[in-house]
Amino acid sequence: MADLVPRAICLGEAMIMLAADTGAPLEEVETFRRSVGGAECNVAGGLAALGIPTGWISRLGADGFGRYVLQDLRDRGVEVGGVEDDPGRPTGLYVKHTLAGRTRMHYYRSGSAASAMDADFLDRPAVRNRLVGAELVHTTGITAALSEETAGMLDRLAALRDSLGFMLSVDLNWRPALWRGKDPAPLWRLLRAADVVLIGADEAMLFAGTGDPAELRRLLGPRATIVVKSDAHVALALEPGENGEVARDRRTEVPALTVDVVEPVGAGDAFAAGFLAATLQGLPMEQRLRSGHLSAAAVLTVPDDHAEPPEPSLRQALLQCPAEEWAGTRIGPAGVMV
Repeated sequence: MADLVPRAICLGEAMIMLAADTGAPLEEVETFRRSVGGAECNVAGGLAALGIPTGWISRLGADGFGRYVLQDLRDRGVEVGGVEDDPGRPTGLYVKHTLAGRTRMHYYRSGSAASAMDADFLDRPAVRNRLVGAELVHTTGITAALSEETAGMLDRLAALRDSLGFMLSVDLNWRPALWRGKDPAPLWRLLRAADVVLIGADEAMLFAGTGDPAELRRLLGPRATIVVKSDAHVALALEPGENGEVARDRRTEVPALTVDVVEPVGAGDAFAAGFLAATLQGLPMEQRLRSGHLSAAAVLTVPDDHAEPPEPSLRQALLQCPAEEWAGTRIGPAGVMV
């Protein structure tokens, strides 16, 4: 990993996920299955799996959970030399529990090591050197919500974008519980500064009062390519028109594949990874959206927050196939059926 120069950097918190092994009430669960979760590290792993040299930058507790996170990401091909240990704050964790068919997350992240990231963190040599070399930096609204310090860090990140020359990608990832009692102004600033905004129509309705792409363009400004994932499982991209004229935005829509869903958690991060990987590969917008759908579909068919994408030759064939073949493709736990 020492020779890897990341093209993409993902900046945000990773946590230990403890998944209940049974569908019993939480107080009756005796064993949990451990894995690594967190939006930005999920995206980092997804990018690396698609062949994009990727680094993840954050802070972790100097504890066993933090060491496990680092090893897990290394094993998935993610460069982690920009991660800082904190001897005084813990690695965050969350419990995933399914009862009567409904999955709930119970978060234990208050005061975590990652919540202490601040504007000065970006000046640490190990962090700054990776930002200088990156073509893309990705983060989410979750990181903006962790603390006043992390919100200030993202303001600084947006200010560094033009001088350092990277593309800034932001996934809204609206979490009302994290913003309770807080002013969302830092998140609005981050979204309006981004070059790519990924947003679900349902969460946009909660956050911005609208899921309409044209109205989101008006609210977010002329800069970003806005990718809206609708309740109808269609991804729509609005690329900025000439001179920022909204009327000249280029619209591309691609429906999702038919998927036999095992577990929905993690699909949004996988979509982001697929879309951003195809963006860095210079693919046309339709193929970028298909790439997002493919990565999301792979995660939907497993119980974890991440999954291996379709093997390269199949992925390439699906990115380029006719629309009717795409529409007739189904993905399940057993694989892809065309």
